[in-house]
Amino acid sequence: MSLLYWQYNALWAGGGWIPLAAYILDRIIGDPRWLPHPVIGMGKAIQAVERMIRSWRLPEHRLRMAGLLLPILIVGGVWVMTWMLLLAAQWIHPYAAAGLEIVLIATTIASKGLKQAGMAVYRDLIGQDRPAARRSLSMVVGRDTADLDEPEIIRGTVETIAENIVDAVISPLIYAMIGGAPLAMAYRAVNTLDSMVGYKNDRYLYLGWASARLDDIANYIPARITAVLLVMLSMPMRLNAAGAWQAVMRDASGHPSPNSGYPEAAVAGALGIRLGGQNSYHGVISHRAYMGTARRSMVPDDIIRTSRLMYWTGTVMAFGGTALLLWIGRGGGGT
Repeated sequence: MSLLYWQYNALWAGGGWIPLAAYILDRIIGDPRWLPHPVIGMGKAIQAVERMIRSWRLPEHRLRMAGLLLPILIVGGVWVMTWMLLLAAQWIHPYAAAGLEIVLIATTIASKGLKQAGMAVYRDLIGQDRPAARRSLSMVVGRDTADLDEPEIIRGTVETIAENIVDAVISPLIYAMIGGAPLAMAYRAVNTLDSMVGYKNDRYLYLGWASARLDDIANYIPARITAVLLVMLSMPMRLNAAGAWQAVMRDASGHPSPNSGYPEAAVAGALGIRLGGQNSYHGVISHRAYMGTARRSMVPDDIIRTSRLMYWTGTVMAFGGTALLLWIGRGGGGT
């Protein structure tokens, strides 16, 4: 119970700054390649549980039930392990626990890495090296990039940054503010599960359904908060706030994901461009609903504008959430 008491005090009463510190840490150092990332361990654990389940050779209806084991074991296990690490750090010193919590939360945020991925494509396009731009884009998207022209490369990059404002910035911050590093790490486990097994194909239709639905649930509210923040921030950034709101209300629900359409539509409307359209996945053509209205052609600078929107949205969430936590910790303004 001591750790739960410490987390209550740290996150709500005296240390509401911890998620903010984690966000700033990510903005400064990102994810250094020399430092092992927790997602790698999560991925290996997911593969191990999947191998165990498949070794049972279950029929489809039982495989669907067994699919519940993935989020239960992986997400629950990550929460418990993180809680135990913080408990051990707390026994050493409260500052050690606070420092560890900051580092762990920072690993769930990827604002700097997301911008770096976008800027790699941008630099290739500015240097008129389209093959290199396609390769850079292929590192962060699942679609085929070998034959994309410049507007489609820009579209893929903008869509990726916009969608991941939720997954890589806003959702981790929200869950860190609610439940500290254990809940933020558990969210990252949910997100990792979805990226590995949450596909509607022959291999994962039954085994991965629970992981995919849990990811949809976890991002439902953060996606809509993100859309509101993007619309609000479009005004001081001299973008089209009215267009962003219109695109969200009109187009977001048309996206195949219940959540991704909200940040994508908001960004498209704010920039005055149209996202969505035809994508190819392993040679199979898929049409995504259009987001926004094409008031002009896409240009490489749209990647920079989207990155700025991502940064400002994360910054407002981090500082605004910290202010709210501190206010609640002081009794909500009461005496």
